[in-house]
Amino acid sequence: MSAKALVSVLMPVRNGAKRLERAVESCLAQTLTDFELILVDDHSTDETPEIIKRFKKADSRIRALECRSPAGGLVPALNTALEASQGEFVARMDSDDRSYPERFAAQVSFLRENQAVAVSSCQVRILSEAPYGAGEPAGGFKKYETWLNGLLEPGQIARERFIESPVAHPSVMMRRGALEGVGGYAARGWAEDYDLWLRMMEEGMLFAKIGKVLMDWHDRPDRHSRTSPDFSQEAFMKAKAHYLGRLRRVRREGVVIAGAGPTGKKMAGLLGLEGAKVHAFLDVHPRRIGLEIQGVRVFSEEGFRAPEGTHPVYLAAVGQPGRREAIRKIFGERGMKEGEDFFCIA
Repeated sequence: MSAKALVSVLMPVRNGAKRLERAVESCLAQTLTDFELILVDDHSTDETPEIIKRFKKADSRIRALECRSPAGGLVPALNTALEASQGEFVARMDSDDRSYPERFAAQVSFLRENQAVAVSSCQVRILSEAPYGAGEPAGGFKKYETWLNGLLEPGQIARERFIESPVAHPSVMMRRGALEGVGGYAARGWAEDYDLWLRMMEEGMLFAKIGKVLMDWHDRPDRHSRTSPDFSQEAFMKAKAHYLGRLRRVRREGVVIAGAGPTGKKMAGLLGLEGAKVHAFLDVHPRRIGLEIQGVRVFSEEGFRAPEGTHPVYLAAVGQPGRREAIRKIFGERGMKEGEDFFCIA
């Protein structure tokens, strides 16, 4: 390892002995060799510390740390690694995933060729472990994989950021200045990676993906994103509402929510807590049109006119197959631009 590595790879691990070797070996097999792999033991009670020590002894590029927080946790472990890192670029890896050999080289090359991009990701293959299926992503994860891998350009990623997390955390490589510029990782009661993406995009930072699968992203029943309340649907909704409520136009002009079902109603309540004005709901269901929900009237899509002098942001809170595209078509025909005049949020 050089005195100052080009890439710093952050890999926190807690009780990851069963899969840690696979993840570490995939890093050590990279075609780009100028990196440091920072392994942070987050208070493991299995053989993880011994595995880390063995790898550290065998390869000088590996640095072994312990989480600085007595209570532990993913965010303190990530920030422990970040503060110790030295690289120009900061990459992420989880302790149960596998990077393909050319991943780091491809991302460094991409960032050097695209100076305006702050975060480079790649397409991923989601692999499930029992009971979800042998090697194939289950149900919603297959749909998520298709959606995720279809977002390549900065504009696509930014405009769809309130649907779901638009990049896989362990697939990213970031410019150090961009990551440190927003204060690193933060614990806010929802997914730390989604929070980071929304903060970075709020600052106008650009994200882009390499249009090639360069990582296997493993899904399993005990994965942090399946067991932590920070990754619940409720937590994701709160994150969306928080950052939607911070948009300048939303603060100034308010919102109209297309979809008066459970998602729309929940978002309206959360946006109210953020101080955002909800002017109306739009819906196609005849039994809903004319009702009031939380003191806000439900209109047909054709029957609503924004209050004079206002230009609210429209939020499409519908996730049924085909419905999102139908709303995009309707708004597009009205001359509305996604990512400015309207956002899909489900």
